[in-house]
Amino acid sequence: MLVDSHCHLDRLDLSKYPNGLEDALSAAREQGVSEMLCVCISEANKDAVLAIAAENPGIYASVGVHPSDVSDAVVGIEQLKQWAEADKVVALGETGLDYYHSSELAEQQQQSFINHLKAGADLNLPVIVHTREAQVDTISLMRTHAGSQSAGVMHCFTESWEMARDALDLNFYISISGIVTFKNAEALRDVTRKLPLDRLLIETDSPYLAPVPYRGKPNEPKYVREVAQYIAELRGLSFEELAEITSRNFAQLFPTKTKTQEL
Repeated sequence: MLVDSHCHLDRLDLSKYPNGLEDALSAAREQGVSEMLCVCISEANKDAVLAIAAENPGIYASVGVHPSDVSDAVVGIEQLKQWAEADKVVALGETGLDYYHSSELAEQQQQSFINHLKAGADLNLPVIVHTREAQVDTISLMRTHAGSQSAGVMHCFTESWEMARDALDLNFYISISGIVTFKNAEALRDVTRKLPLDRLLIETDSPYLAPVPYRGKPNEPKYVREVAQYIAELRGLSFEELAEITSRNFAQLFPTKTKTQEL
C-alpha cells in the first residue's frame, strides 16, 4: 500500500483520461496507491477539494490558504475552524511562508501562518507547511504557535538538514517529493538519508514536480511509486518496507480513521 500524502487532484491534467479524475484515481490504485490527501490552497478551490474527497473513497482533504494566495484579508482562526468541520478534512493548509514569490506580503503571510498553526493546535489537526526562502521565520513561528501534539508536516521538503532537524524537534514530519530523483538534488538526498524513518512521508505534489523518468511531464498520484522506489534504494530498504513505513506514518499523523468513522 502506498499513500500520496500531498496532491492537488483538482488541478491534474486529465486530458489523456476519457473518464477524467475517475481514470486518474484508478491508474493510481493500479500502482498500489490506496490513499491520497487532496490539498487546498485557497478559499477559491476549497469546495472543489472537499467535493473530491467526499465523492471518492480513500481520498482526504485539507483546508487552508497557501502563502502565495494570501491577500490583505487574512483568513481568521475561527474561519479555518469552520472550514475544518467538513467531512474528511484531516489537516489545515497548505500554509507557511514563501518569500521567493511573495515577499511583499510577508507580514500577511506570517499572520495567516500563525492563524493556521493556532487553529491546528485548537482542533488537534496537523498543519501542512510550505516554506521557501523563509527558514528562520518559518521555524520561529512553528516553535511559538504549533500544537505540541498535532504538529504537522513540512511538505515537499527541499531545505537544509538543520531546518529538518528543527522541524523534527517540534514534532513535525518531513515529506519528500519527486525532487529527490532530480540529478541536481544531492543535498536533498543527503537530508533524506538522515531522516528518522518514523517521520518520513512521500508525496507527488501533483500536478507539479514529476519524478524521473517523467520529469517535465504533468505529475499525478500514480507516480508516488517512483518516489517510494527511489527512496527505498537510497535508504537500503525494500520497496515494500518503505511503502509500509510511509503508509503507517501517514495514518499516525492524519486522523483519517476518526473522520471515516464519522461519515
